[in-house]
Amino acid sequence: MAGISLKNVQKIYSGNVTAVHKFNLDIKDKEFVVLVGPSGCGKSTTLRMIAGLEDISEGELYIGDRLVNDVQPKDRNIAMVFQNYALYPHMTVFENMAFGLKLRKVPKDEIKRKVEEVAGILDITHLLNRKPKALSGGQRQRVALGRAMVRNPDVFLLDEPLSNLDAKLRTTMRSEIIKLHRRLDATFVYVTHDQTEAMTMGDRIVVMKDGHIQQVDTPQRLFNFPANVFVAGFIGSPQMNFINSKVVKYENKYFIEFSGSLMSVPQRFMDKIKDYENKEVIMGVRPEDIIIEEKSEVKASVDIMEVMGSEAYVYLKLNDGSKLIAKTGSGVNFNVGDEVGIKANPDKIHIFDKETEKSILL
Repeated sequence: MAGISLKNVQKIYSGNVTAVHKFNLDIKDKEFVVLVGPSGCGKSTTLRMIAGLEDISEGELYIGDRLVNDVQPKDRNIAMVFQNYALYPHMTVFENMAFGLKLRKVPKDEIKRKVEEVAGILDITHLLNRKPKALSGGQRQRVALGRAMVRNPDVFLLDEPLSNLDAKLRTTMRSEIIKLHRRLDATFVYVTHDQTEAMTMGDRIVVMKDGHIQQVDTPQRLFNFPANVFVAGFIGSPQMNFINSKVVKYENKYFIEFSGSLMSVPQRFMDKIKDYENKEVIMGVRPEDIIIEEKSEVKASVDIMEVMGSEAYVYLKLNDGSKLIAKTGSGVNFNVGDEVGIKANPDKIHIFDKETEKSILL
């Protein structure tokens, strides 16, 4: 197996359009790394450069200790699983899985052994004589995974492999891919636009926007310590609330002023907040950290209430027009137009620079 290193990698298309800007990332051997971001952020282009399906405009790409900028895809010992499965419709499952091995002149008995072994792992042995049109989406995805596995590659590259599946099957296949990674003990690079997939699957997550890396971190640190407003809003569902606020000082203590109310600045911000006295900032609060409390000085009116089984989302409007979402238990019941008191859990808030949108904590 092998790690991957991208050093100042760029992809520039004709017309001087840059899809990926100076991408720097070291992926450890046997690590599961997820590239996540909205459509057009450059994540699939980056994956295709690793695969050799896109030329690298600038920078260096290493797989293991080998510089592979000019190495053909077939010689990189990688396997790629595509969104649309890319199965040959006229071949059986067995033939699809065996095709790459046949091209490499692997002996027939070894091909049979490898295909049957992998089919057993993926629970598709009973499908080996069927053709793709007779398979469900989930079965086709397993075949695509199996075709990659039989080659025993150094690196698995997966480009939105679950996006064509329904919600229930996506959840099942997420678990299967996680178990597969552990079993194969291989390096996985996985692309998705779904932050839930990224958070549940990756050892580390690379959040991208407009061809730039925004943050590389573990799922928990991305959630608890987002580097900027974009990461904070992209990671978490429903997304974080952002409130225009101001840092003020009274009696040698710092407060966040918003919607006519004051909230003490948490101790963890104290060293950094001094530079923001009397300046506007962006306060971020996750919906689960908005507390609906009748006695609170901050008042809001209820716009919509959505009950989602054991929890409810309450859409609120502050007096200054700001809109928030609070996540509560489903036992609460409000009508549209009701006035409620709200407060933010001060230990869970985030504060971002108004101009740069970067966290002032990092």
